[in-house]
Formats: sequence, C-alpha cells, structure tokens
Amino acid sequence: MSLRIVFMGTPEFAVPALDTLLRNGFNIVGVVTSTDKLGGRGKNKVIESAIKKYAVSNMLYIMQPPNLKSPSFIERLRSLNADLQVVVAFRMLPEVVWNMPRLGTINLHASLLPNYRGAAPINWAIINGESESGLTTFFLRHEIDTGDIILQEKMSIGINETAGELHDRMMQDGASLVLKSVKLIEAGQYELKKQHTEAVTLAPKLNKENCQIDFNKTAAEVHNFVRGLSPFPGAWTTFEGQILKIIRTISIDNPSDKLPGTVETDGKEQFFITCNEGRIQVLELQLQGRRRMSVSDFLNGLTIPEGTILG
Repeated sequence: MSLRIVFMGTPEFAVPALDTLLRNGFNIVGVVTSTDKLGGRGKNKVIESAIKKYAVSNMLYIMQPPNLKSPSFIERLRSLNADLQVVVAFRMLPEVVWNMPRLGTINLHASLLPNYRGAAPINWAIINGESESGLTTFFLRHEIDTGDIILQEKMSIGINETAGELHDRMMQDGASLVLKSVKLIEAGQYELKKQHTEAVTLAPKLNKENCQIDFNKTAAEVHNFVRGLSPFPGAWTTFEGQILKIIRTISIDNPSDKLPGTVETDGKEQFFITCNEGRIQVLELQLQGRRRMSVSDFLNGLTIPEGTILG
C-alpha cells in the first residue's frame, strides 16, 4: 500500500513536487498551505496560494491553519494518520507537527546544505557569485535547515543567469529529487548524511535595506547582485528621489574615471553605470510606479542626463 502523505507548501515552486508525487501514485491524504489573502486593486480580491489552486483542481483535502500550533489543526492533522510529511517552500513547523508522522517530515531546500541555510538560498548564491548550487532533501529537526540529508543534486549557475531562471530550473529538478527521496524512504533504502557545521553559510531573508545597490563595489559584484535579485524583489537605487530597480545587466571590465553610480548614456539605447571597478550595462529596468521595460523603451520616455549620479 502506498505511503499516506501530507504535503505542505505555498508558492508555485512547490507545485511540481506535489504534482509529481500525485502522478506517481502516492496517496496525498492532505495538503497544508497558507491562508487566503486579500489583494489586487482595492485589496478586495481573494488571493489563493498556487498550492491551494492545484489542490482544489485535483480534489485534495486542504487545510489552511492561521496557527500551526492550534489544537484544532493538530487534531485534524493527526486524524489523517500520515506516514510521512513532505514540505516544500512552507513555513517553520513546530515540533508537534514535524514529529507527528511515523516516518518523519522531509523538506526540499534550494541549496547544497549546509551552504545557504535560510529563507533566500537561490538569491544569495547568485549574489555571492557562486558558479554552483543545488538541491537538498533532508529530515526536519529543531533548528532550521539542520536535519540529516537524504539526497543532494548539484546544479551549475550560468554567469548571467538570474535568480528567477535558476528558481524555475530548481522547481522542476526539485520535484524529481523529492520523488526519489520519498521512494527511498518508502523502500527503507536510504542512508542519512550529517551536515558539517564548519561549512555553514547563511541566506537571510530579503528586505528593502539589503536589496539596495552599492556602486562602490566592482562591476562583477554589482552584476551578481542585480541578477541575484531579478526579477523579484529587484535590486534598487534612486533617481530624483524615486526608486529605480535594475532588473538585468551585463558586467563590463572597461574602466571609467567617473564616480561610482555615474550614468553614461546616449539617451537612446545605451545605458551604463560606473562602478568602483568597471561598469555595468543596464538592459532592463523599472522606475517607481511604472512597468518593467527595456532600456530603449525606458529612454524613449524619460531623460536621465549624462553624468547623473544614482543612489
């Protein structure tokens, strides 16, 4: 008889993993996801998570607890009698939840643990200029992202690849890794590997402050910063008091005698910004209150004078 599995996840990143388990015959007895939110213009439109939409379309049992420690949720979860819980892009679980199934609770993390523990592993790997990252499945324990490793898969990172592009590749490869891990657990044929604490690096949550561009860094560092935050939340600077997000760039080694943050442009198609070493060529950007657009479209509707210093 197939394992009884409770799946926990919220965003689009989690959908392929749930879909793969379902299509391979595993018994998904429940899905736990975030509560609905109000959004859109006027904040009066109900926004459902990607996982909820998938679960509804496949007639799966859904739970959306505001509080993961509430007695009513714990009782409902226990009543499902799951053998295993699978977590992909969800929230931190209390011990009463992750310790409930007889086979435990596994998680998919978008890094090669113990590298990049935390909320934003894809982003920070690119920001830090890594040429390689990967995926890890592991059993949940008390401290976040510290449990014993089941499987890992390495993935190369292209020199111009963005966080969004790596996210989409990891979303598909991660689903396969989850399936392999669940099959090994079902067969009892897995060997766990401890995480080496001396190799730990962190991937803290992104916020407005740590997404601001510092043009005093090298062109390569700024380029990595931009692509590590592209397309969301977006690396930003300021122009005339407004937020200017830089979405896509190329790193150029050519030196400049201008101050870091200085704009060099022909006003039509070319848009460069001086860094401490070298320059970045901006390909796509977004001014506060406007849509994202190519440099040529941007310069067609707005003038940023040559020599303007951003930030």
